[in-house]
Amino acid sequence: MELEKYSASGNDFLITHTLPSSLNPQELALKLCDRHNGIGSDGLVLLKSHSQYAYEWEFYNSDGSKARMCGNASRCVGLYAFLHSIAPKSHRFLSGAGVIEVAITSESYPYRVSSNLGAYKIFALNQNDGWDFFDTGVPHLVKFIEEEEEFENFCIHTMRDLRVQYDSNVNIVFPTQEGYKVKTFERGVEDITLACGTGMASVVASLYERGEVKNHQVKLIPPSGECLTFEIHNQEISFEGEVKKIAKCSVNESEI
Repeated sequence: MELEKYSASGNDFLITHTLPSSLNPQELALKLCDRHNGIGSDGLVLLKSHSQYAYEWEFYNSDGSKARMCGNASRCVGLYAFLHSIAPKSHRFLSGAGVIEVAITSESYPYRVSSNLGAYKIFALNQNDGWDFFDTGVPHLVKFIEEEEEFENFCIHTMRDLRVQYDSNVNIVFPTQEGYKVKTFERGVEDITLACGTGMASVVASLYERGEVKNHQVKLIPPSGECLTFEIHNQEISFEGEVKKIAKCSVNESEI
């Protein structure tokens, strides 16, 4: 079986459109995403044919759980589909959260890919000590931190507890002159990741609801350090950034 590994803003994924029917994708994700005993990635993405859209995806977190949406994975998958002649530079595919539109905006390495995540949903605003709660394809809690020291030392156990209590991803945010720093504790990875597209989108939603978005744009900085520009129009959020093709991987089915 052939897979490829891609990275977007520090989020890395294994992608294939040739999964043998004999393999269980949840078990495969658990084994291949393991960073010590597998290839290592934040998730596994399977592309399947679709009659109306360029393709349909199935997304599995590194713990084997299935997710409806992943923002950075959508950009990686868009590039994979283009490079494999599955789809043109600009196309739409079906995710568990609905139709996602992606576009290759630069074909020179590192590639640049944009993704329109669609409109967000509001679950709650300013609840329980200042947390906002949105659905940007998957659920996200958001809280703004006023002091940088508190942001840098925010207890990961608190984020883990909130993740379990709300069955949600958890984001903390600190404003800087360069943009908003964001840390996301991701459900399914069960840790803070280098970046989370839907998590950063939830921060944009929170800022938009607070009336703090100017010129429809927000600059966000995840732990990977890449500054990403998000745009919002009528509650629809899109963003663009670098996508890197890391490796081609060949897996012997009998050894999985």
